[in-house]
Amino acid sequence: MKKFLVTGAAGFIGMHVCMALLARGDMVVGIDNLNDYYDPQLKRDRLDVIRSRFPDSPFDFEILDVADNAALQNLFTHTAFEGVVHLAAQAGVRYSLLNPHAYVTSNLAGFVNILEACRHHQIAHLVYASSSSVYGGNVRMPFSEDDAVDHPVSLYAATKKANELMAHTYSHLYGLPTTGLRFFTVYGPWGRPDMAPMLFAQAMLAGEPIKVFNHGQMRRDFTYIDDIVAGLVATLDRPPQPAPDFDRVNPSAAGSWAPYRVLNIGHSDPVELMTFIRTMEQALGCKAQLDMQPMAPGDVAATYANVDRLTHLTGVAPRTSLAQGLQLFASWYREYFKG
Repeated sequence: MKKFLVTGAAGFIGMHVCMALLARGDMVVGIDNLNDYYDPQLKRDRLDVIRSRFPDSPFDFEILDVADNAALQNLFTHTAFEGVVHLAAQAGVRYSLLNPHAYVTSNLAGFVNILEACRHHQIAHLVYASSSSVYGGNVRMPFSEDDAVDHPVSLYAATKKANELMAHTYSHLYGLPTTGLRFFTVYGPWGRPDMAPMLFAQAMLAGEPIKVFNHGQMRRDFTYIDDIVAGLVATLDRPPQPAPDFDRVNPSAAGSWAPYRVLNIGHSDPVELMTFIRTMEQALGCKAQLDMQPMAPGDVAATYANVDRLTHLTGVAPRTSLAQGLQLFASWYREYFKG
């Protein structure tokens, strides 16, 4: 039995990661600051689900902000962890235009605190959340980890790219094994209220119009939560090793001479936004009213993950179709919101 720390444990992905680790017999310590970026009651309800499904499991939860360095270091001093899954961050592309300092505090200062704690306490593997947003203005599809990601189009994306650079520094200087996972448009039960599935479902069931950005001319690599978690947990069990044959003349951004790597984790099957909306209509049993909007600042027209590296490393490949995933999401939404 291993003990893992999961930061952002009350978040969408964090909740499911905690349950996956507990289900296989691991001990989990979860931390989260339960901030009010969206309704904290949803976060508390997620924690209640973890406790109810695993009433006798070794799950400990503490309200703790990763930006609070003293509290974080105290936690590491008194608890030995085999590995860390770092998911705590200020999320959201559009919100980064409104409150940039929240991203600096959580995504930059908080990440340094995590790196320092892992370094000083000999953590065997740090897996952290990066994002498909790092690909920014890239237009070559599918997105590959070998691609340069030097042109972010939002502060959120810039902080996630910064995390990858910071992680590499610690992998190089201190031998800390780190893996950054570039998540592609995760959806499913218990999702975030600021993301399209929740926004669309709320509006559609209320008979209100949904905002369709770029007049619907967008594609997203929608990835169901169970597929994300399966890839994350399998990656957690496989710390990176230094690449002795790393080509410093023609370096790949995906790996290093240090124990470092970044991996795409997505469905690898981008869907037109209008196809997503029509599939959502079928899952909810109602029609959507469309409010066509121009492209939102900081947004991109398309995302598409090349997941060959992830599949080669773990054997995990996405299995959940959009129709299956949205039906599961719709069933949960109606039950949770009594809609």
